[in-house]
Amino acid sequence: MHLGLDLGTSELKALLLDGGHVVATAGAALTVQRPQPLWSEQDPAAWWSACEQVMKQLQSEQPSAMAAVTAIGLSGQMHGAVLIDAAAEVLRPAILWNDGRSEAQCEVLRQRVPTLSEITGNLAMPGFTAPKLLWVQAHEPHVFERTARVLLPKDWLRWRLSGEAVSDMSDASGTLWLDVAKRRWSSTMLEATGLSEAQMPRLVEGSAVSAQLKPELARQWGMKTSVKIAGGGGDNAASAVGMGCVAAGQGFVSLGTSGVIFVAGDRYAPNPQRALHAFCHALPARWHQMSVMLAAASAITWATRALGFKDEGEMLQDALSLSAPAREAAPLFFPYLGGERTPHNNPNLKAAWQGMSHAHDRSALAYAAVEGVSFGLLDGWQSFGQTAPTHTLSAVGGGARSDGWLQLLADTLNANILRHEGATHGGALGAARLGWLADGGSESEVCTQPPVSKAFEPRAAEHSLLATRHERFLGQ
Repeated sequence: MHLGLDLGTSELKALLLDGGHVVATAGAALTVQRPQPLWSEQDPAAWWSACEQVMKQLQSEQPSAMAAVTAIGLSGQMHGAVLIDAAAEVLRPAILWNDGRSEAQCEVLRQRVPTLSEITGNLAMPGFTAPKLLWVQAHEPHVFERTARVLLPKDWLRWRLSGEAVSDMSDASGTLWLDVAKRRWSSTMLEATGLSEAQMPRLVEGSAVSAQLKPELARQWGMKTSVKIAGGGGDNAASAVGMGCVAAGQGFVSLGTSGVIFVAGDRYAPNPQRALHAFCHALPARWHQMSVMLAAASAITWATRALGFKDEGEMLQDALSLSAPAREAAPLFFPYLGGERTPHNNPNLKAAWQGMSHAHDRSALAYAAVEGVSFGLLDGWQSFGQTAPTHTLSAVGGGARSDGWLQLLADTLNANILRHEGATHGGALGAARLGWLADGGSESEVCTQPPVSKAFEPRAAEHSLLATRHERFLGQ
């Protein structure tokens, strides 16, 4: 039995896996604090509280399964900066992946390290961890001076679980401190932010053993006192493991808080000029390319509240039931609620409905919102270049529950979209699989693609209509 813990932005999710069978899941909601414009923070104490909640739930509901767990895998939101002092106390709220305050510090990094993109495979973006530390150094010097170690969110959770400061290659790729080709910390990038390797966690591959669960926690949760903890992965790399996207050319589209198109590769292939991310995969000797938009399902949640729908399901159903003429006449929606990464790399972009008239009702605005997020994903998809790296993408994340949205995506991207069994488990399933690998499982046995529950093929007429509207979207 293997346990996956996925520390997301809106939920911490736990999943018990017995071979290829999901035994149980549990979740605890999380909230984001935005004390100032562009800021996005969470208190790590809330993560630990959520972890205790899901573990106690599983202990209560699945005592036999918990007693059989031999390894834990971790997945989590990337880029977040958890700063701890020499006594391992958290010094300030964690600055999250979708925080945009450090744009000026990105320019400082570019000036200090002209070869930044060659080392890291990426552009300097406010979402990454390194510019966050420069911001802290400039605006909270008392905190910076006391910082003994910087941990990513899931790695802080690992520290609470084990007492060990460890990260994996995929998550570390999102810091701008990793030499992504060589899979090791870059002294050049660390020095540019006033840090040293001593302040970084040690690195392991995602499928390797990183630590052991503290015996006192194991006893508290009804588990063995010899439970291994795998290196784990950043949320998208872990989701790829969960969906079996581990060979070159396999990919997925994620409809989570953010929107991602992920394509696995067997070599380091940076493409920073298109604002694509080039990261290590959670498995050895593999990398991946990834386009990222900052507001995907979170934009749908926002529009649901703004337009007065009961929930996201009701909004999606209403939006996607519009007739073709009504869709063609709908306004456009620009989904930049928190700025944007791929392809714009601009934290100051703003969201808007454009082209509204008296003829439009909330259904038209709802459709525009879903279409606008889909167009944002299309912009990322086109950033891969003239030739799509694959014509089939698996769908993961909460948005993958919607047949209508997946069909709209197939039409928009002109690609086949597959929904697999367990698609909404995402990073938690991948984390459990990484635990299984660290526990001796073979990649051929563990990293299979789950059965396809439904396939969505692009429709020529709908793709043509959407392509015309996308041209208008790009022209604004």
